[in-house]
Amino acid sequence: MAEKSTIARPYALAVFSLAEEQQQLPQWTEILALLAAISEDPAMTAMIGNPRVSQSQLRNLFYEVGGEHFDDKAKSLVSVLVENGRIALLPEIASLYERYRAEAENIVQAEIISAYVVSPEQQETIAAALNARLGREVTITCRVDETLVGGAIIRAGDMVIDGSVTGHLGRLSTALSQ
Repeated sequence: MAEKSTIARPYALAVFSLAEEQQQLPQWTEILALLAAISEDPAMTAMIGNPRVSQSQLRNLFYEVGGEHFDDKAKSLVSVLVENGRIALLPEIASLYERYRAEAENIVQAEIISAYVVSPEQQETIAAALNARLGREVTITCRVDETLVGGAIIRAGDMVIDGSVTGHLGRLSTALSQ
């Protein structure tokens, strides 16, 4: 069976093309995030997988939950996904859409995982260094992982910089065992 992202890709590209054409990239980010959240709700997941729930019932459930947040195009997307049995792919579609949007806007999302809280000044310094290295605008998210002992791991796109104590110890252990 094909991987979920492979199946979701054409839908994400279609939504991205529509959003770009209508200059509604941020609006579609919100719509897709809402749709993904609805589809991941445990009650909705049970409905999606239930053969007793018809396509029209499932489609109407999404419409009701989304309410005024869904315009005709969002409803059309829901309808197409339900008809094709792809509504469960909404989280992947939203994720791929965000990737296409970031690429179009020349933005890269970087994640800093550190043993301690990273100050705003440190975040700015790291963002500036990544911007210079990648030639793209960088947005930062941070999270604390105390198991790193010290240092940090930075992930930006396909690039990973492991400056954690745990990473250094692991590399040292590998070098010594050879």
